[in-house]
Amino acid sequence: MAIGVCVLATLRKKPWGWEAQIRLRGRPSVSATFGSKADARAWAADTESQIARGVYRERGNDARLTLGLLIERYLVEVTPHKKGAAVEAVRLALIQRDPICQIRLSDYLQGDMAAYRDRRLAVVSGSTVNRELNLISHVFNIGRKEWGVKMDNPVQRLRRPKENRARSRRLAPAEEAALLHELRPSERDDRGVYRPGGCRNTWILPLVRLALATAMRQGELLSLRWQDVDLAGKCARLHDTKNGESRDVPLSTQARSILAGLPRDGSGRVFPTTSEAVKQSFSRATERAGLVDFHFHDLRHEAVSRMAPLIRDSLTLSKVTGHKSTRMLGRYFHPDASYMAGLLDGGPEEAGGTPNAPTAASQTPDLGSILAMGQQGEGSVDVVNVLEHLLRQLKPAAQSAP
Repeated sequence: MAIGVCVLATLRKKPWGWEAQIRLRGRPSVSATFGSKADARAWAADTESQIARGVYRERGNDARLTLGLLIERYLVEVTPHKKGAAVEAVRLALIQRDPICQIRLSDYLQGDMAAYRDRRLAVVSGSTVNRELNLISHVFNIGRKEWGVKMDNPVQRLRRPKENRARSRRLAPAEEAALLHELRPSERDDRGVYRPGGCRNTWILPLVRLALATAMRQGELLSLRWQDVDLAGKCARLHDTKNGESRDVPLSTQARSILAGLPRDGSGRVFPTTSEAVKQSFSRATERAGLVDFHFHDLRHEAVSRMAPLIRDSLTLSKVTGHKSTRMLGRYFHPDASYMAGLLDGGPEEAGGTPNAPTAASQTPDLGSILAMGQQGEGSVDVVNVLEHLLRQLKPAAQSAP
């Protein structure tokens, strides 16, 4: 159906290209800008033909919109209110450099988004691409729901790449010793110059040790304040967590010992350092220690795997670690297979290893000694000894049962 009577098209030279304009009786004029006069003339002729045949669809301002323009508005109105605003802004800036952000929404084809997915898969992992697609999808949804953009979300119909396999990197005892050694404060010579080795940031070593003792995330550790630490009550209150909910973290004897040994900073923060400083120091320490493919977040995997044999109830464990589902919790528990096989074969004596990178256990002290030992200085509760002690106690009862 025709929407008006066409008047002769007008072509105008503009600083940025050629503008073609068609006036319609009783309607706003229709215009578009092109890089060449020939393209402008071709568009005008095609548009006149569509109007004459009654098949022209008025597109309005959406014809000028691109994903890049939507992202610019999203960066101003939506991103600043998110918890991870800084990281999201970097990710959106990266997306804006892709050609998909230059295509007008009115010209979008489903293959355009698929082409973006494939371009990114050639550079980054499937999980990273999915995070980017989730972000683009939200930009489109906000545009449709709040900004009046008349367009379906092209991400919703897109075939998604496979997620990466869950990491199962564990920290062997020898690796842990080497890492902690490289994180010790760097020493200075008589002239005040740092000697090789060690870490110049004195907050990193206690930060790593507390991460292993509590399974707290890096962001949670860096946001922790002394006013939320109750050493007498054996807990720390986290207000700024990844899932947006507050939680209380139980503090073991080891964790309380680490915190009690820290100096108080005037800012009130337990660890007055930055995530970038942690990243740099930890990366250099792992390299010096010879650790391959080990990241700071792997400390959380390690801590959960050490806690799991002690806290058998998954609901209780999830409350300690802050996981909202047992499915996600399962991604963090990685016991050693040979140790589990030994337990199935007859208990700790047959295990020949531990949930934390196999070591031989020659003695099993009483439970009270186990829980009390290793809590001063650099020691830690031996989870394996606790588990073995409990199994030794249960085994005679099981053998005498009818």
